Amino acid sequence: MEITDSARNRMFSNKDLVRLIIPLIIEQMLTVTVGLADSIMTANVGEEAVSGVSLVDSVMVLMINLFSALATGGAVVAGQFLGQRKNIMACKTADQLILFIVSLSVVIMAGIYACKNFILNVVFGNIEPGVMHNAEIYLMIVTASIPFIAIYNGCAALFRIMGNSKISMNMSMLMNGINIAGNAILIYGFKFGVEGVAIPTLVSRIVAAVVMVRLLAKQNQDVHLSKHIHFHFKGYLIQKILHIGVPNGIENSMFQLGRIMVLSIVAGFGTSSITANAIGNVVASFELIPGIGVGFAVLTVVSRCIGAGDYEAARYYTKKLLKVAYAALIALNIIVVMILPLIVQVYHLSPETAAITRKILLYHTLCCVTIWPPAFTIPNTLRAANDVKYCMVVASATMWIFRIFCSVVLGKWMGLGVFGVWVAMTLDWVFRGILFVKRYIQGKWQRMALI
Repeated sequence: MEITDSARNRMFSNKDLVRLIIPLIIEQMLTVTVGLADSIMTANVGEEAVSGVSLVDSVMVLMINLFSALATGGAVVAGQFLGQRKNIMACKTADQLILFIVSLSVVIMAGIYACKNFILNVVFGNIEPGVMHNAEIYLMIVTASIPFIAIYNGCAALFRIMGNSKISMNMSMLMNGINIAGNAILIYGFKFGVEGVAIPTLVSRIVAAVVMVRLLAKQNQDVHLSKHIHFHFKGYLIQKILHIGVPNGIENSMFQLGRIMVLSIVAGFGTSSITANAIGNVVASFELIPGIGVGFAVLTVVSRCIGAGDYEAARYYTKKLLKVAYAALIALNIIVVMILPLIVQVYHLSPETAAITRKILLYHTLCCVTIWPPAFTIPNTLRAANDVKYCMVVASATMWIFRIFCSVVLGKWMGLGVFGVWVAMTLDWVFRGILFVKRYIQGKWQRMALI
């Protein structure tokens, strides 16, 4: 049966979508800008501190990706229950999600402490004593924050699935405010070393987790935590969460591994290429902010539609949000192109490095507003409909074939250098987009309901 526009608007009106998307975009912007400010303040401690923090953060990113994937799994399941108007089951899913990620995060935290020497000496390899010392201090402090960042991710995903992305935005502002203020006080005021970077990170995550749990425990919400959560796993709900969370986690981990391998390829092209690539990554992360925010919105909206069995509405909102992603990306990237000379000037680059930076950023901007949206928005519709294994296989395969192998072919063998690496990345986007759009059009995702 065809759904009228008025019926669709009752599910998610334009006002609802704006209320959902704007905080998500602001939250992504905060993450990028605060990360930049954080790195600048860390640099004041010294190069050894920067290196030590960077090494540990490469491990922590994997942990955060894992809990983000599990949170997505729990949120999609809860969203589908909400779509069916089974709010009690959605609340039970929330209980199980938080219980599971807390238990897992405590085990991982204990494992990292137990394997500290292995991580520092084997995983990080042969590093200088000063870097090793800073990495050890940072690792010991930040590892304690793992359960709290897991709780934060779980609660934030559940609020988003209710359409309340303002909560996670506010918590991100609070967390980042504590982090920056703490860094400034401890590094500039008390002249702390790497501890001045680690302690605010731990404190900000503890505060955010405590506040999020208190907010999610309010009983007047569609999804809330029970007043008394019993330590009892419900296998059928955990299985549903893991059905989405595990493939998503593998995909995220593979992506992070791919980034590390690409960086090792770029390292062979010389200092100018390494610098241009680093600056390009910073600016590129800004260029993609609206698209990433809209991607989160797709998960929220489509999972509710799938739960209600309304696939026509799911298609309607997918197309609508894809258009929003295109419009937002085009608007932001026009601004980036206009101020690109200023961006290059701020970094005080050599003529060679400046030329490489301009080339890769102009190329990335063009691809960002043309091929990125379907490659990264459409798969969120598939994930919301439980078609997660296909997403995992496609994303992993295209990454290894195009992003990594083609980086070697174009960058090294064909002599394109770091520009070849960026071309390889966009080839990954092209083939991702083709395969995901084909899957979307075929409609197999409409026959994979989990609930």
